[in-house]
Amino acid sequence: MIQRHARMVEYLNRLLIACITITVTLFIPFSNAKESLPNAILGAQVPLKGSELQYFQEDPTTAGYLSTPGGQPVRGGVILIHEWDGLTERVKATADAFADVGYVALAADLYQGQTGTSRAENLALMQTTRSNPERIIQNLNAALAAISEQPGVNSQVATIGWCFGGGIALSFALGGDHHAGTAIFYGRLLDDPERLGHLNHEVYGTFAGLDRGPSVDQVNAFVEALRDAGIPNDIHIYDEVQHGFWLHVDRDPARNRGPAEHAWHRLLAYLDRVLN
Repeated sequence: MIQRHARMVEYLNRLLIACITITVTLFIPFSNAKESLPNAILGAQVPLKGSELQYFQEDPTTAGYLSTPGGQPVRGGVILIHEWDGLTERVKATADAFADVGYVALAADLYQGQTGTSRAENLALMQTTRSNPERIIQNLNAALAAISEQPGVNSQVATIGWCFGGGIALSFALGGDHHAGTAIFYGRLLDDPERLGHLNHEVYGTFAGLDRGPSVDQVNAFVEALRDAGIPNDIHIYDEVQHGFWLHVDRDPARNRGPAEHAWHRLLAYLDRVLN
């Protein structure tokens, strides 16, 4: 087990681009307090630092949330794509966490200002939005244009999506305007090498070993298709955690925190690779 972790550390330190799926079961705490897990995903109530941004001029009911690093150097831009319940306070606070480590962060709104408070509401919002894929791409193209205009971003932008948003991030990578990276947290996947061959950047993915949507088999099929298409990736499946474990560490802190911390530092390393 220690040898497996040592190989992982060596991989990240070399920053090689690998096309493999790794199941991680051992975690060593990271010591950099500045880059510790965002308080928002631990369930803490934190004051928001950013501001509303109406980035999609075709629809005035759409308002994202913009957070900037303040006085520190800008390392690039990230577009956050929300879960099936919409642009919540937790997602906004997570945008602030990315700003705290140097990224201009724009949390997109795909639900025209609406959020769901029940499974039925979430499902209805998600299905309505998915029924118009062109509108989704237009929305995110507008988000990309808006964040690219922010000082220091210089068109170096990656998307990060969770659940519903993870699948949308992959769709945007295939059908949206050019951007530098795509990070998928347990989102809907593809297993068609021909379609995935249209990707033009490395893909990051974090998935849950106990998840059924996507399942471990589906994640492995995705990685195999990426490999066949020649697309570099950093994809990991974390044992013994459920769907949603990263953005909602507080659902089961004892089980979720180690994998979430590891995934967070992988994500920061990935963003450093593709945006700098």
